[in-house]
Amino acid sequence: MKDIQSQLDSRRINIKKVGVKTVSYPITVRDKAQKRQHTIGTANMYVNLPHKFKGTHMSRFVEILNEFRGEIDLKSFSIILEKMKDRLEAEASHLEIDFPYFLQRKKNGEEQKRGLYKCSMHGSLEDEDTLKLSVEVPISLPITEKTSQRLPGLMGKWGKADVHVRFGQFFWIEDIILLVEKAVEEELTDLSTRERKQLSVEALTLRVGTSLKGIEAIKWFSVTIHNFGDDCSTFATMESGRDIA
Repeated sequence: MKDIQSQLDSRRINIKKVGVKTVSYPITVRDKAQKRQHTIGTANMYVNLPHKFKGTHMSRFVEILNEFRGEIDLKSFSIILEKMKDRLEAEASHLEIDFPYFLQRKKNGEEQKRGLYKCSMHGSLEDEDTLKLSVEVPISLPITEKTSQRLPGLMGKWGKADVHVRFGQFFWIEDIILLVEKAVEEELTDLSTRERKQLSVEALTLRVGTSLKGIEAIKWFSVTIHNFGDDCSTFATMESGRDIA
């Protein structure tokens, strides 16, 4: 069959993005406790197509994904971007994978219900690789029984933390989750010793951001804390190198 898609195009019009979206795909991510965790990702794969081509075969995107047999981590993610760019002769390649991550906890030596966290890896490759990992951490109060006793007015659902990071070296997803939860607990502990008894998005954003700053493996981060109120929702955001907003 004649490959119409790869034929030269004399119109000299660049296609901004061409690709496939919402591809459900089994993937394996690293798990600190179990080494590997099997989950289902939803992938968007697209490229910036040069004006010289009429188009591209969409099947090539999934073919590239299949080569990695679901083994997706920071290293393979970057390699996939390279293969997309080279094989499709594109000016730039883009890959987005959203996936649920499960964290198994233990209390008094017994396993509890797994926590579910929405995660994603988004990256583009043009002149350089810009890979970003995002983790959504729900914030429900109180975090511990002790907190409930100290601050009885903080019961119930509160909000969430959206954390986005770029790495200089490998870092565990669960360590980001635990970092946020520890920051919440520390902020609540400090509240119990002060007159102000309400957890604020500004104070919690600053505490989480300060903790992220101290991790050498993270070269860039952005954190946004959301509080879901009855009448309205509030938020505060902080990015490395910038003040809270």
